[in-house]
Amino acid sequence: MAGRKDRERRRARERHERARQQRLERRQQIRQWTAIGSAVVLVLGLVLGLTFGVFLGGSPKAAPSPKPKATASKTASPSASATPTASTIAEPAHHCTYTKAGTASKAVTLPPAAPDYTASYTATINTNLGKIGINLLNSKATCTVNSFVHLASADFWNNSQCHRVVTSGGFYILQCGDPLAKADAKLTCAQGSNSPGTGGPGYEFANENLTGATYKAGTVAMANTGAADSNGSQFFLVYKNSTLPADYTPFGTITSGLDILQKVAKAGTSCTYSGPGDGAPKEKVIIDSVTIKKT
Repeated sequence: MAGRKDRERRRARERHERARQQRLERRQQIRQWTAIGSAVVLVLGLVLGLTFGVFLGGSPKAAPSPKPKATASKTASPSASATPTASTIAEPAHHCTYTKAGTASKAVTLPPAAPDYTASYTATINTNLGKIGINLLNSKATCTVNSFVHLASADFWNNSQCHRVVTSGGFYILQCGDPLAKADAKLTCAQGSNSPGTGGPGYEFANENLTGATYKAGTVAMANTGAADSNGSQFFLVYKNSTLPADYTPFGTITSGLDILQKVAKAGTSCTYSGPGDGAPKEKVIIDSVTIKKT
């Protein structure tokens, strides 16, 4: 009897051990399935996130609209509390805030925070095709004019070329102001980091003079990244009445040389950015210097 009972106890222990082992194996499988499921969810989340990131954060240059964007990608942005918005600036401004952003395409300091808001300024863009005279609107866009005068005085635009002309879609502009578009370069409309159209002075500042802004022939206005208060060094010259939205700070009016812009526009583009009528000028426009006269 004792032997039979021993065998039964042994078989019971074996059944118990097998059941315990099976429970352990099931638990391990559940943990594995859970880990795999989490990994799949994570991967799907990353893929979806990257997909949305690509489509929602695409290059402004590659967008179908030929608006005067200043950069292909924004590398930095100022604090919302650090930079006053256009609605908070009383003109003429007595104080200007310039916030470091990105990397300067050419070494330059920040403009002075205290502008000469009582001064009158004119600018002359000296190009290989002739002179373009501009009356700067210091009483309406003081901080923008202050930055423009500062960059001109620092020779920031010397030996650069206007990298973009738009001749269709209701936008008729010549865009300049990026030192990455070097005077001796052949523009190819390539899009990427450090390509012409992506450069700036290493700082940004707020929009101005947008209330009721229009862009008729002879307007000079700031290009930007598409974000509010993202002005830098790039600007555009309007050679024909344009239907741009009031998103670009007008800071000057052309007093001479409009015929130069019209000639460049008539020559067309050598390559395209977002489509026909938006690309690098076939007629090369080299900025030799920008001179400022203060009265």
